[in-house]
Amino acid sequence: MDWDKLRIFHAVAEAGSFTRAGDILHLSQSAVSRQISSLEESLATKLFHRHARGLILTEQGELLFRTAHDVFAKLATVEGQLKDAKEKPSGELKVTTTVGLGSSWLTPRIREFLELYPDITVNLILADRELDLSMREADVAIRLRQPVQADLIQRRLLTVHYRIYGSPDYLKRYGMPMTPDEIGGHRLIVYGEEAPSVISDVNWLLDVGTDRPGARRPVLKVNNIYGLLLAVESGLGIGALPDYIVHGNSNLVQVLPDVPAPSFDAFFVYPEELRNSKRVTIFRDFLIRKVSEWRF
Repeated sequence: MDWDKLRIFHAVAEAGSFTRAGDILHLSQSAVSRQISSLEESLATKLFHRHARGLILTEQGELLFRTAHDVFAKLATVEGQLKDAKEKPSGELKVTTTVGLGSSWLTPRIREFLELYPDITVNLILADRELDLSMREADVAIRLRQPVQADLIQRRLLTVHYRIYGSPDYLKRYGMPMTPDEIGGHRLIVYGEEAPSVISDVNWLLDVGTDRPGARRPVLKVNNIYGLLLAVESGLGIGALPDYIVHGNSNLVQVLPDVPAPSFDAFFVYPEELRNSKRVTIFRDFLIRKVSEWRF
C-alpha cells in the first residue's frame, strides 16, 4: 500500500471532502481525487460514497480509516519521542480542556510557558467533550473529573469550588440576599439540561434555603459555563460559578459566602506512552507551579 496515498486518504476521511483535504495538504482538489481513485483501483474496492454535499466512507473505507488512524497516531507518538530525545524540548504539544477553564485560566498563562520554552508549539483545543488521548486527539488534558481509563496517567491538579455571584448593578437594583431563604426572591441563572457537569446536582442554587426542592424557576438556563458567567455579569440575575472563572473579576460580587457549595477535583492527564516525554513533563510542572502561585 502506497504510504503517500494512504496519507492522502486519511486526510480526506478526516476532512470529508477533496477540497478541504487539498487545502490541508497543499494539493489541488483534482490531485487529491486522482490519488484516492488510484488507491481504490489498487485495492479493487470503493472507499468513499460520493455525494453532492461531501464524502462518506464505505464499510471498507471505515475499516481502512480506523487502521490508518491508529498507525498515524502511533507514528506521531514516535515522532514526539524522537524530538524529546533532544536536550532541548521542542515540537508541538496538543493540550485540551474545557472551554471555561481553558479560556479563563489556562490561555492567559500559555504566554509565560512559551517564553520559557520557545521551541515548543502549543496547540490548545478547548472543548466541553472529552477528546480521546489514546487516539492522540490530544497529548495531555486537564479534566474536571477523575478519569477512569486504566491506561491514562493522572495527577490531581487542583480543587475547584462553586460560589454564588451577582453583579454590582444587579445587587444594587434588587438588593443583597442576607439569608439562604432570600435566594428564592431573586432572579436565578442556572445550567441548561444539556450542560456538561462534573457535579451530581449542577443546579443546586435552585434549592438553596428551601425545603421544597424543584419549586423555584430560573429566569435563564444556559448550557455553557462562559455563557452563564456573561449572563451574571450583565446584571440579569444571580448564578453559581466555579472560582477559576471569576477570580479577580471586578464585575462580580460574592453572595452568601457561608452557604455550603459543591466542589470537585481537576486532574492533569496523559497517556502512558508519553510518560517520558519532556514536553509533557515540563508542561505538567509548569501547571503545578502556576496553581501553587494562584490559590483557587
